[in-house]
Amino acid sequence: MATLIDGKAVSKSIFEEVGTEVEKRAEQGRRPGLALILVGDDPGSQVYVNMKHKRCEETGILSTIERMPATSTQEEILAKVRQFNEDDRFHGLLVQSPLPDGLDEDEVVNAINPLKDVDGFHPVNVGLLALNQPRFVACTPTGVIELMERYGVDPAGKHVVIVGRSHLVGMPMSLLLSRKAKNGNATVTLCHSRTPDLGYHTRQADILIAAIGSPEFIKGDMVKKGAVVIDVGINRVEDATKKSGYRLVGDVEFEVAEERASLITPVPGGVGPMTVAMLLKATLMAEELAWNANDSR
Repeated sequence: MATLIDGKAVSKSIFEEVGTEVEKRAEQGRRPGLALILVGDDPGSQVYVNMKHKRCEETGILSTIERMPATSTQEEILAKVRQFNEDDRFHGLLVQSPLPDGLDEDEVVNAINPLKDVDGFHPVNVGLLALNQPRFVACTPTGVIELMERYGVDPAGKHVVIVGRSHLVGMPMSLLLSRKAKNGNATVTLCHSRTPDLGYHTRQADILIAAIGSPEFIKGDMVKKGAVVIDVGINRVEDATKKSGYRLVGDVEFEVAEERASLITPVPGGVGPMTVAMLLKATLMAEELAWNANDSR
């Protein structure tokens, strides 16, 4: 039976660490700030943005939510991004994804000042990661790295198999784990929905990371005995026994995988809570970069 990797407990520790660091900086007259732009009324996005804002308030980070209607034009959103780019109170800036239909999300991300891109999606920051000079990296992959480190999982010399190639998780995850650095030096295989005989690859994984966005896509018998299983997926499936009518499951068939793995993340409560925690850490880093830049003038 696998040991559960408790993302809630780890994220709680990180929030406490962030709060302590914010207090230290306050003694120097400093306050990290994070601006959040929410376009439209997608329920999931509203919940997520409100959660980010709440965590900022709890840790002492200055935060604001700019709510824009779904009818906002591309230029109106770009103008708001430019406004926050110039606002020195906010060191981090993110535009909540997805944007309403008809809007160019890539153009919006590209308009964010790379030094404020705490989500790590700007091409400059992705390029820095690819060159092994990481600055801001997507928060979910960094959350996975943090979880593994705090549970004593060293990827060096291990075979890591990642299922899912998105720019949000799979791609940056593969770059982080294969880089010549602490928490790297793994041999990485990046698979996806079109990989033939996927099970052949997953059964070789010392560390299996599932991020394909399909409920229980990775069956339990596709997991190598003793592997570390990191399930990034969070999917709704119908469940008449639940008051909500649904339950949340990951991309891995948990009940069977739990019997084979040595460590495994539950869904919910595994990787999910780490994303906001790492966003706040990135905001601290953005403030530090801005402070050092001003201090050197």
